[in-house]
Amino acid sequence: MDQPAVGDVIGEMMRDAYAVRTGIGPRPLAGGRVPRPVIEIIERDDGLINGAPADHYLGEPAEWQPHDHRALRLCRGHVLDLGCGAGRTALELQRRGQAVTGLDTSPGAIEIARRRGLRDTVVTTIDEYARATARYDTFLLLGNNLGLFGGAERAPVLLAALASLANPGARIIAQGTDPYGTTDPVHVSYHERNRSRGRLGGQLRLRYRLLATEWFDYLQCSPAELETLLKGTGWQLKSIDDADRPYYLAVMELTP
Repeated sequence: MDQPAVGDVIGEMMRDAYAVRTGIGPRPLAGGRVPRPVIEIIERDDGLINGAPADHYLGEPAEWQPHDHRALRLCRGHVLDLGCGAGRTALELQRRGQAVTGLDTSPGAIEIARRRGLRDTVVTTIDEYARATARYDTFLLLGNNLGLFGGAERAPVLLAALASLANPGARIIAQGTDPYGTTDPVHVSYHERNRSRGRLGGQLRLRYRLLATEWFDYLQCSPAELETLLKGTGWQLKSIDDADRPYYLAVMELTP
């Protein structure tokens, strides 16, 4: 069986989701006439495959989860929205008059964010952007983007990059998922498998139509595990908001 090509999965998915939502641009069609729902495929390294509608990446504030609204109330100063995608949260901050930069590695996603009106955008990795002269007061990682911490090896590297871009007293506001509240044997056995290999997160890739990303580590951890990852990085866990369990908001601040 042919393997999917590695490419800009998020970008192609955002373009199609935007076209289906707005009617602007070519849409993927079912039966030649009916717009096909845009489905993001998440493939895990134990063989599990899940799918979810991609339209939520374009959701307006009325469609958001409660923790998204609470997160934006915590933002202060100049905000860097990491993994901004099509600009869902950055656009709302911009509407509120807050200085915000949207960063994503996907050229296609940034293209849609700009088309939707996001003014300040960067297409790069956070590692590359760490050499920039810009400085930020808030780093925003919503949409489960705490996963970008990767794991015990990747987290200190990412946190060091953010520290180099930080103003004094800067904070990270990240939304994560505590994976351990499930009794589903598929997930429980996956957690056990990872722990036996000395890992926290699972490895996965995203797929859409004929494209896939490279395999990458995507962190899902408990708040206690997150606090352990922060040790020695200069970032301190200040608060956990788990009112929407298993989802939580973690606020981390850069110590002097």
